[in-house]
Amino acid sequence: MVDHLANTDANTQRITMVENCFGTTGQPLAVQGRVLVGEGLLTKVCRKKPKPRMFFLFNDILVYGSVIIPKKKFVSQHIIPLEDINIEDLVDDDGLKNRWMVKTSQKSFIVCAVTPFEKEDWLKHINRCVEQLMEKTGRKQSTEHAAPWIPDKMTEICMRCTQTKFNAMVRKHHCRKCGFVVCQSCSKQKFLMPKQSSKPLRVCTLCYDKLVEHQKKELATEVDALSTVGNATMSSGEDDSDKSSDEDKHEQWMNQDPFFLEDHPRSSFHT
Repeated sequence: MVDHLANTDANTQRITMVENCFGTTGQPLAVQGRVLVGEGLLTKVCRKKPKPRMFFLFNDILVYGSVIIPKKKFVSQHIIPLEDINIEDLVDDDGLKNRWMVKTSQKSFIVCAVTPFEKEDWLKHINRCVEQLMEKTGRKQSTEHAAPWIPDKMTEICMRCTQTKFNAMVRKHHCRKCGFVVCQSCSKQKFLMPKQSSKPLRVCTLCYDKLVEHQKKELATEVDALSTVGNATMSSGEDDSDKSSDEDKHEQWMNQDPFFLEDHPRSSFHT
């Protein structure tokens, strides 16, 4: 689907344009064999409210960022390898239409397109790129994914103790394991989840207990396995000896630019 575009001037120019829009805040995107398959403005369901994000689908990665100046300046670049992505179709809900979920090992989130046809195009192209990448590289698609964060507005009480009410003095927190909105008392612990971060992350009490229990079981299994190997070695007589402030300033153009008000597709694909 995309091999014939890999070494074309048009593809090179498109990728250069994306790099220039991110400027020095973004990583270089031009590598041998990489093709920009499509791009478009989607609504990403964030913690506090849905926000516009510019997405770029390549044949091996998905890139998105915050829009400062439409078609000219993007910031907060995120790069996700396609082998780490799974797509889940979602029905319309909570006033959000044409939804689907992008599930990855580090972060899972919901995005929305303007029209059903635009959503269908995104799902079709992402799934096709993932399938072709897996076939080409021989690697397996990731099956471990982070839970999506439940938006703050969905609850005004802690979703674990169901007693603490949130207000200006009592902050909302998110468990990085289950994505629930929880209070400080219900999320005092942190746990290392290497797939998401190199540092321990905040988790709720319930998830912490489950993670510790699972860790103990894994450790016990490893000890039993080592013991079995050791016994076998001894019996055989053998020896055995590691968000940006700019975004807030420029949100006002969302309510003025016709591009964000008209009900028309905001994505385009090059295949």
